[in-house]
Amino acid sequence: MHQFKQLLVALPHTLQQGNLEQTITELVFDSRKAKEGALFCCIVGTQTDGHQYAQQAYQQGCRVFVVQQTIDLPQDATIVKVTNTNFALAELACAFYGNPSQQLTLVGVTGTNGKTTTATLLHDLFTQLGFFCGLLSTVVNKIGTQAIAATHTTPDPVALNALLSEMVSAGCQYCFMEVSSHAIDQGRIGGLQFAAAGFTNITHDHLDYHHTFAEYLRVKKAFFDGLTAQAIALVNADDKNGLVMLQNTRAQKMTYALKTPADFKGKIIENSLGGLVLQINGNEVHTRLVGAFNAANLLLVYGLATALGQEPMEVLRVLSQLTHVAGRFEHLTSPKGITAIVDYAHTPDALENVLATIAAFQKNNKVITVVGCGGDRDKEKRPKMAAIAAARSQQVVLTSDNPRTEDPQQIIADMEAGLDAAAASRTLAVLDRKQAIKTALLLASPGDILLIAGKGHETYQEINGVRTDFDDVAITKALFNQLDK
Repeated sequence: MHQFKQLLVALPHTLQQGNLEQTITELVFDSRKAKEGALFCCIVGTQTDGHQYAQQAYQQGCRVFVVQQTIDLPQDATIVKVTNTNFALAELACAFYGNPSQQLTLVGVTGTNGKTTTATLLHDLFTQLGFFCGLLSTVVNKIGTQAIAATHTTPDPVALNALLSEMVSAGCQYCFMEVSSHAIDQGRIGGLQFAAAGFTNITHDHLDYHHTFAEYLRVKKAFFDGLTAQAIALVNADDKNGLVMLQNTRAQKMTYALKTPADFKGKIIENSLGGLVLQINGNEVHTRLVGAFNAANLLLVYGLATALGQEPMEVLRVLSQLTHVAGRFEHLTSPKGITAIVDYAHTPDALENVLATIAAFQKNNKVITVVGCGGDRDKEKRPKMAAIAAARSQQVVLTSDNPRTEDPQQIIADMEAGLDAAAASRTLAVLDRKQAIKTALLLASPGDILLIAGKGHETYQEINGVRTDFDDVAITKALFNQLDK
């Protein structure tokens, strides 16, 4: 319960009607949840405009409104106008929950690929170092070891600050958080105080939303532009846009790299299905994670941990004990000796990285890739994904991912447009994802590697707006047992 005028202290605004001596019991931006005592923020979204539902919210008892457009309501309604209601909601949420990000050490990780792995590894690392930590990720949110289902990579600002407040109340000292480009652009992280920010890489993704790569890059950079002078900004110097992130930031600038000079320098000594052996700033460490992309993730984890004051050798000791993240290069072996790797790779670059990793230790046997693309999303990457799969695999099975409201056959047709005649001759299209995995397993011989890409940790498939249970790992294990009999 808060006084409206107190919530507005840090927010530029204009009072259009009513008075600010109002008691606010909750913040809402969904008119269906509006009621007496609630503040209704009229968000302009990609699908709907909250201003159109202000009358409905009023009828349900709401009397306090934050808008960016003029609305007409009875005189007993208090209306405050701001420049952007998305960003205003974030500031209001921070104030409503007592600015929880200032009461723990908040670390954000952004980039196209590697966010989930890096944030999760940081959470696990700091937990093993003896700290009580929170996690906000695509896969799961955590308060200590308590898991809370995640619905978005970055929650809406009300849910986000509520979670951070719970973490503070529970005694969390750190929170490690994935920061998506959508969240940055929509102001979901507005008002949060980050102690450190890490950048993994930036490649082709989300152009259905951002439209151009330049805009996607600008949005990612805005996260670093907003850091304070007390924060740490650590970026991947191997990515040509890594240093772009640092151009206007006030934060302490730091770099990490496997190929170029950097503050945190890594080198891959050995890479196999058994794990990576790395040299980090001159010290050798054996890890259980696989692949050059994970070498970069581990280097970012090491850099952020030591930049935040942790003892380097102790960080390396714990890094050696960390295991893979669910749905990220998760590998299973059948009784017949076929290896299946389940990975979330759903961008051209991520798919390229995973297949390059497989190629590094797969010399004499086939690589078979099962891959699809999501519906209602960036269509430009579909032919690229198919072309990469075909270039790095002996056989490819194109299938459904999450078609959502699109025709899955059309999505596959879009992918097939990226194949030349030779690649098409090694490619099958199997619409049903389970049948596609089964087909790939039937094509495989002992020693072959089957990559099942695109869904990773997800335990559902969304078709025509309906989610049904679907877990690549569970289905692959079941097929192993069925086909090995």
